[in-house]
Amino acid sequence: MSRFPAYRPRRLRRSEALRRLVRETRVDAAQLVQPLFVVPGRGVEKPVASMPGIAQRSVERTAEECRRLRDLGVPAVILFGVPERKDARGSGATDPEGIIPRALGAIREAAPGLLLVTDVCLCEYTDHGHCGLVKDGDVDNDPTLQLLAGEAVAHAR
Repeated sequence: MSRFPAYRPRRLRRSEALRRLVRETRVDAAQLVQPLFVVPGRGVEKPVASMPGIAQRSVERTAEECRRLRDLGVPAVILFGVPERKDARGSGATDPEGIIPRALGAIREAAPGLLLVTDVCLCEYTDHGHCGLVKDGDVDNDPTLQLLAGEAVAHAR
């Protein structure tokens, strides 16, 4: 009978840092970012049929959900705004009183310490659904970048 392996190296178990690096992959709540869809209105919680367990929620319901997620150990959420009005220029994206800026304020109050990420994109704010301003059938990059910068500023306030 063979004595293979004659020597069993333990170099990958020598330190905690190495063990952490090479151990099996595992996922727990502390590694998750929960997507949340924020809609106008009050008391709204409308399930998204194509995404089981996900719902579109009004600002106050989103804040409540964020508190619950934080208490479960989820460290972060990413917010997607679903505005009431859309237009070709995505003008609602830069509104400092828009759906995402209002949600950010409510969440900061309800769930301090939760990491808040926002989707800086125009697709939900434009009536054509493109992520940028469209001119002659193509996305017009320079004005789109200015609008996206304005959206980021509105979210950061």
